[in-house]
Amino acid sequence: MSTGRARMRVLFAAPAKYWPAWGPALTAACPEMDLCRDGDPASFDALIYAPGYPEDGGPLDFTPFTRARVVQSLWAGVERIVTNPTLTQPLCRMVDPGLALGMRDYCIGWAMRAHLGMDRYAQDGHWRNGLVPPLAQDRQVTVLGMGELGRSVALALAGLGFRVAGWSASGRSVEGIEVLAGPQLPQALARAEILICLLPDTPQTRDLLDAERLALLPPGATIINAGRGTLIDDAALLPALQAGLGHAVLDVFRQEPLPPEHPFWAHPRVTVTPHISAETRPETAAHVAAENLRRAMRGLPLRHLVDRKRGY
Repeated sequence: MSTGRARMRVLFAAPAKYWPAWGPALTAACPEMDLCRDGDPASFDALIYAPGYPEDGGPLDFTPFTRARVVQSLWAGVERIVTNPTLTQPLCRMVDPGLALGMRDYCIGWAMRAHLGMDRYAQDGHWRNGLVPPLAQDRQVTVLGMGELGRSVALALAGLGFRVAGWSASGRSVEGIEVLAGPQLPQALARAEILICLLPDTPQTRDLLDAERLALLPPGATIINAGRGTLIDDAALLPALQAGLGHAVLDVFRQEPLPPEHPFWAHPRVTVTPHISAETRPETAAHVAAENLRRAMRGLPLRHLVDRKRGY
């Protein structure tokens, strides 16, 4: 049956390992799309792109894709794409509702573990009386980054009763959340008994949590970094833990997989998880891509368009 929509020719410009899951999901979400894995660059109306393509060399040369109206990133992070000097087409990042839900669940789980002090109850036969945690309403949480993921996490934690503040460079308001702006980062850190890091990787955020800023956190604070591995100065984190920082839950790293000899693995107050905080799910993300492709073909404003100057 005809959908009544114009056909579009789209290049799946992503490593081959993603095709088995993404190919069927994208085709089902956008049946008017002719999804190809190769062909004449000038024949494509759009690209669905992930770094690592082509697999036989360096970054993709976008120059020959003269007809392409949009490059839809397969992932939320676009820092490895925006630096490509051949990219002149509009670039849209992936904002997958499934990814936001996964990130929300991960951050809530670890925040609750820190809040309740669950790791203090070793099953060793010793009755540790008097370790009653405060109520959520008496616990201060700060979320660094008020994008789609940060807002989702902040609102969920506020819904559980936590005293939540957000921080972003712009300080753009979020209904129901106190949002601090760029110069107020010291205040955002000083109140953070639990600090959740969900910032993108940009020149402004790299090593944002250096020794000086880590020292602003309250004694015993917990850091949960599920944003980017570059946000925390690795060399400063271990001394900060020695000086009184409570715990660091790290899901993202400068080098992944994290090498077996890395000191994070052996530190008693560091928990390493293998980049599982949020996964882009083809079954939900395919519909996001399909909507943007249709908007591009109709000349409508694109969703989640990347600001090249800001890098996200």
